[in-house]
Order: sequence, then structure tokens, then C-alpha cells
Amino acid sequence: MPVSDDVGRRTADTGETHSANRAWWDGEAAEYYAEHGAFLGDDEFVWGPEGWTEEMLDLLRASSGQRILEIGAGAGQCARWLMRHHEVEVVASDLSAGMLRVGLEVSERTGVAPPLLQCDGLALPFGDASFDTVFTAYGVVPFVADSSAVMAEVARVLRPGGRFVFSTTHPIRWAFADDPTEAGLTARLSYFDRTPYVESDDSGRATYVEHHRTMGDRIREIVAGGLVLEDVVEPEWPQDNTSSWGGWSPTRGAVIPGTAIFVCRRP
Repeated sequence: MPVSDDVGRRTADTGETHSANRAWWDGEAAEYYAEHGAFLGDDEFVWGPEGWTEEMLDLLRASSGQRILEIGAGAGQCARWLMRHHEVEVVASDLSAGMLRVGLEVSERTGVAPPLLQCDGLALPFGDASFDTVFTAYGVVPFVADSSAVMAEVARVLRPGGRFVFSTTHPIRWAFADDPTEAGLTARLSYFDRTPYVESDDSGRATYVEHHRTMGDRIREIVAGGLVLEDVVEPEWPQDNTSSWGGWSPTRGAVIPGTAIFVCRRP
């Protein structure tokens, strides 16, 4: 997310976005786990920096015998939680081999080992109507140039009546600097500017890309993808969470939402 008005804002297509983010997550996987692993847990299911969990919210409504796919799974923490708490078949997938290597280490240490699959959320290697549920907690959706294609691909692999639940940065945050202090409560950017945030190396090559969509964009993409939107959850910041995660913090969380969770269904 941008930290000042114009820094890092430029166009980035699907190819550049894919290449940059795959390399970034490969390179940052171990450090990311070292920094955030305690908060996320090795076999917990956390929907976002606010700390709300699937155990608290029950958004997937998982039940015995279901086949569930996690996209953008990172180290597979959420998939492990599902395996511990429900008699379900879970596949945890991610674009980054680095993140999956961390996941393999965690699986070996915890003894809870969901299948870990490297694949692109834009081209899932599964047949039509293969899963009862697909989900991602802050994965895939903001890290692709064409998030509408993600919705269509998820709808393809879902069985009729299946659920897709995803959390992502709340669109309103893109109007504000990525600052956890009160300075981050002043709107500096246009909410309607969809120009991606791009970090680049000295040669101008993208090394990290994140794409913005408005709330209306997200809803239209869901519907156009063949899904029905059943709920949008905007988690409030819990009083007992005194930690900050980048631009997410108790100071900002008391005033504006940091996360949006979309609950969808394939008709």
C-alpha cells in the first residue's frame, strides 16, 4: 500500500504482476513467517490483522465430508485448522514455492500436513465443480491484475451451492496513507484511482504489485463471475488486540475498517 500520494503508483499488467509477486513471496517467505507466524499461528485460521478467526465467525460453515480448496494459502495455517476441527478434505495452494516450503516445514513440525500445491489462482488445475468450498485469507485477490478472472475461475471449480469466502484489504484504505498512527487517518488519495501500487528495483522492474478495486468493483466482479454475494463482513478492531500490522493498528481500526470479507455462493 502507498505511503505517500504518488509513490509507487503506475500500471502493471498480468504478466508483470505475476512475475513480481511470485518472486517477492519466494524471497520474503521465511522472513514473513518469522515476523507474523506468532500472530497467525501454525494451525490457526485468522481472517485478517484484526485477529478475527474462523472459529469466531464460522463463515465457511464447514461440515464433515466436504472438499475444500484454499488459494493463496501461504504456509497453510488455515488448512491445518480445518483439518484439526472438521472431517474435511483440504488442499492448500499458493503461487509461491517459497511459502509452500515454509508450509512443509510447519507441517513436519506440527504433524498436521494438508496437501500443498503450487499453482496460479487464475488457472486452477482442477476440474469443474470439484470443491464444496473455496477460500482465501488475504491471498490472491489483491495480488493479480485481473481479479474478475479469479472470481470466474473459483466459480468454475465450485459445485452448485458451494461457498467462496475471501478477505482482502478494505477498499477504503486505499484513500489513506499506509501509516498506523493518526497520520494515517487523513485521506490523501482518490478512492476511485485504481492505479496499482508497484515497488520497483533500480532498473524499474516491478518487485511487488498490489491492485485496488472499489467496493462496487468487487461486487460487480463477484456477480459477473457467476457467484451470488451473500454477505460483506467489515470486522471491527477488538479491544484486546493491541498489535499493529503494517498500516493496520488499533488507532486506525477504531475509526475505519481495515478488512473486508466477502461471502459468496455459486447458485
